[in-house]
Amino acid sequence: MSSAQNQWADLRDRMGAGAVMVLVGIIGIWMGGHVFHVLVALICGIMVWELVGMLRPGVRHLQLQLGALTGVALFLAIYLPVGIALPLLLAPAMIGFGQLNENRTIYMTFTVMILLAGYGMMQVRDDLGFGWMLWLVLVVVVTDVVGYFAGRTFGGPKFWPAVSPKKTWSGTASGWVGAALVGLLFSINSGVGLQLMGISIAVSMASQMGDIAESGMKRKMGAKDSSNLIPGHGGLMDRFDGMLGASLFLLVIGQFIGFPPGLG
Repeated sequence: MSSAQNQWADLRDRMGAGAVMVLVGIIGIWMGGHVFHVLVALICGIMVWELVGMLRPGVRHLQLQLGALTGVALFLAIYLPVGIALPLLLAPAMIGFGQLNENRTIYMTFTVMILLAGYGMMQVRDDLGFGWMLWLVLVVVVTDVVGYFAGRTFGGPKFWPAVSPKKTWSGTASGWVGAALVGLLFSINSGVGLQLMGISIAVSMASQMGDIAESGMKRKMGAKDSSNLIPGHGGLMDRFDGMLGASLFLLVIGQFIGFPPGLG
């Protein structure tokens, strides 16, 4: 196989599995309510299951316990007042911290990130509706897809070769451009103004930070993928790491700038 063919060798699997994930995601976002809550809680629970599998390989009962605890805690939290929900969201991180013998800080950091990001996604869908949840997903997906194709096509200097050898500056910057276009389209159709383009770029950057953080953690643990659940993609954490960064960022900045901009 030539180098050019090898460069795109994983494309078929990525496209097929990606299409299924997009379809499931759109259905979940469209239905909202309990269905979306269950979907997000399930995804976050599986990501913690994958995380524990990387940090403590071979301890299956601990993987299942902490993954299930995460999913249940997140699902319950969205139905409770915020003051009661917050300690519930942090409980899986604290409980797992006490059960792991090593890599505790990594576990606690990523588990809190997963739980708060999942809670943020539920809030966006519940409070702002289908359109703004779709915007958030599109910013992350376009950042990833445009970055993938631009990076493979144009190549150039690597972004962080020691941690993510395939990520290039051309792909990273192209992802920002794609996110800005998503922001432009939504600003035209929603009346929030062109500042949404800047917010979209910032959310894109946050999604890339989530991707970089997961890549660094995997490199430290000597893992290529978080799991092998998804053909051509690895695990759910490999696909949703960008969503974690983006959702967590939006959850935080939304408290300061008001979101959506101009409509609050």
